[in-house]
Amino acid sequence: MANRPTYGPNLQDPVRGFADTAMESPRLLAFLLIVLEWTRPGLPSPLKPICDLRVLNHFIQEARDAEVAMKSCKEGCDLLEEVTVPKTTVDFDVWEGKNAQEQAHEVQAGLWLLQQALNTLRTSVTNTALQSHIDNITRNLPSIIAVLRSLNIQEFTPPISAAELEGMWRVSSTTELLQVHINFLRGKVRLLLLGARACQQDVS
Repeated sequence: MANRPTYGPNLQDPVRGFADTAMESPRLLAFLLIVLEWTRPGLPSPLKPICDLRVLNHFIQEARDAEVAMKSCKEGCDLLEEVTVPKTTVDFDVWEGKNAQEQAHEVQAGLWLLQQALNTLRTSVTNTALQSHIDNITRNLPSIIAVLRSLNIQEFTPPISAAELEGMWRVSSTTELLQVHINFLRGKVRLLLLGARACQQDVS
């Protein structure tokens, strides 16, 4: 059997076969659709809306929009200090060797690190246009975390410091941070959602 590929921090296609399709509706509407679908009475719907990845793809697209804005940013655009971020490398043999709880913990720890890093970036960036994009993707993270909870994934308890976590590295630029953010959503977050038990149930 051929060895499965390992994707590094600059991975371009972490999960083949799932095209990124930006969701056109606003972020709030997208999240409300999830909540409404889960709470509609009398409708058997074991396959939840998040399982088709449209909402996640919307969040990924907004992160890409921030990356595009960064490329045209000339002043007041960068981090003032290094930040800790999760590694985005995906070795599928290692990933599949972990149980669901271990995978969830790794993703939740990564999302927590990204929250801390993006909050630092928000205080560093003074360019108004870029700051608006950073605000958008920062507000998306709690929605992603809420989706994980809705799939019966145990709530993550933040560590006292990032040094307690495994699988992390440090970046010193806005460009690097945004690329990590995009790759983490496209890689480990997507894999976790695809493998969630609620997404594996038959619709019948």
